[in-house]
Amino acid sequence: MSTGMHSQPREETTVLTKSKFKPSVQKRMLVAVGAAMATSLVLSGCGAGSRTAANTATKVACDFAKPANPVTINVLAYNSSAVDPYTNTMVASCSKDGVTVKHDPIDFAGQVQKTQATLGSDKGSYDILETYSFVVPTFGSQDKLEPLDDYFNKYKDKYGLGEISPEMIESVTYDGKMYNLPMQAQVHVMAYRKDILDKYGIQPPKTMEELRAAAQKIQAGGEIKYPVALPWLASSDIATWYANTMLAQNKPFVDPQSKKPNFDSPEARKALEEMKSLLPYMDPQVTTFDQPKVQQQMYNGSAAISVMFSGRMNDLVQQKNSQYFDKIGFTAPPAVTSGGKTIASLSVDGWSIPKNASADKDLLFQIAASSVSEEASKASVPAAFPARKGMATEQNSPYAKAANESMGNVPAPQPYPYIPAVTSAITPIVAKAVGGQLSVDEAVQQMQTEAEAAVAKS
Repeated sequence: MSTGMHSQPREETTVLTKSKFKPSVQKRMLVAVGAAMATSLVLSGCGAGSRTAANTATKVACDFAKPANPVTINVLAYNSSAVDPYTNTMVASCSKDGVTVKHDPIDFAGQVQKTQATLGSDKGSYDILETYSFVVPTFGSQDKLEPLDDYFNKYKDKYGLGEISPEMIESVTYDGKMYNLPMQAQVHVMAYRKDILDKYGIQPPKTMEELRAAAQKIQAGGEIKYPVALPWLASSDIATWYANTMLAQNKPFVDPQSKKPNFDSPEARKALEEMKSLLPYMDPQVTTFDQPKVQQQMYNGSAAISVMFSGRMNDLVQQKNSQYFDKIGFTAPPAVTSGGKTIASLSVDGWSIPKNASADKDLLFQIAASSVSEEASKASVPAAFPARKGMATEQNSPYAKAANESMGNVPAPQPYPYIPAVTSAITPIVAKAVGGQLSVDEAVQQMQTEAEAAVAKS
């Protein structure tokens, strides 16, 4: 979306409500919800699991002054096709002159846990962290990250940092301070099978109603039983889709002026109802699916329409990954209603320096800056959508047009320190509502209560 802010869900006894699904299907969904809820809660960011090899490193200039003593710089960044080029470039280019840059493979959940641990101690284990716009307000308000403004201005010309999108810099700025050096943007994009949609005379859906109609038509054809694949992992991703569906109706989780949660609103109910309306067209195990599992459904042809972050898109058109590599199209995700905002969010990934890092912070910034240089950013395309202006185009990236379309109509974010706590509180409730353990009315009532408590504690 990834905060390390989340806690283990409470054990609750619930009464099953009536469901439109057959008993066997509903049972499988409830088992899936229960299995996923047993994991630690993390807000979905860009997922985990990489199909980008370590040889994606690009050698670039990393011209720091040699330190007086040898130093090891530990980098924490999850592995994905979009992040790996930057991390690998950092390691390959800046391990010299007594400096060793070290990065160990890790998945997204592991990054979340280790971020929490390193920022929660007096002396952290990591010197450079991969962070993203969702967590910046929280970590910034907690004084956990080093403000980067002075370093940015000092090295702006040396590393060409002025070409980084001002909008992306703004998204990682909190209370007037920059806490993250942007490397790339991740925005939700819809991927679809062009051959399947063409076969049934379907245009890429632009609204939820069109998505349901498309899914129903494909399903009725008998070729694909569950044509829609979405990352609705019960412990994390499901809340991202719910938040985006509320925001697409211009209703944030919490009113920023009054700080009153909005889960008792018609938009909150509609968001749940819209999600539940897709269940007949998705695998009953959907609440166990993160983004790599959605990718897999597209790889093996068991789904025809999916929505994921843009960093997952280039993998879909690689021949080594799927026999359908040349049959994939891209567009912006649907809106709730025609003319509305897309059900999508924009996340800006970049590098942060922990306040408790023991290494020289000037050195750390230069190492981070080298990995987002113009040369490094160009080399990351099409796996990534660089933060530098004009890097990803229709000529060099198969999904660039769709990503730009999505960015142009994405709902406004919720850049407030209490949002991660609210998200953590409501995530298990959303999962239970989708899984049929709670009615929509019961769910929104519980979310309102939990969110009010979360805001009060923040």
